[in-house]
Amino acid sequence: MNWQQRLSLGLRNLLFMVVVPASGAVYGPWWILAREGGSPRPVAWPAVAFILIGVALYLWCVLVFAAVGQGTPAPWDAPRQFVAVGPSRWTRNPLYVAALLLIGGEAWLFFSLQLLLYTAALALGVHLFVVGYEEPTLLRQFGERYAAYRRTVSRWIPHMPRASSD
Repeated sequence: MNWQQRLSLGLRNLLFMVVVPASGAVYGPWWILAREGGSPRPVAWPAVAFILIGVALYLWCVLVFAAVGQGTPAPWDAPRQFVAVGPSRWTRNPLYVAALLLIGGEAWLFFSLQLLLYTAALALGVHLFVVGYEEPTLLRQFGERYAAYRRTVSRWIPHMPRASSD
């Protein structure tokens, strides 16, 4: 990959992060917290650890998607190469796990029931998207390689990869 392709990939990833994840994890939660007036005040500082873990995991995934997959997390600009390294060795959906950790951490940080409900709704929506669109698309795109990966790596709960039963 030449420098222009790398620059393009970096800019596409940055644009995606500023628009999509920031909308769901920053702008949306802030709107939920601030819509009743006033400024939300953090009350559970240990939650910051979950937020930071979510941010770090998300950034790690984006770097791996770019470096290994030569793409972005966006479905319309997805990695061109199969990515089963880094956080994807522990769970098939580390980006979504990262986002839910971050937003769940925000709900905890502000003790917000509305934000907790938002997190649960996002989790359900993401699950339906993964099962209904992403997994069938990846199976068509990568065939048996993805099928074997699916048999050995958990969809949601991170853990050490299982040995393939093949």
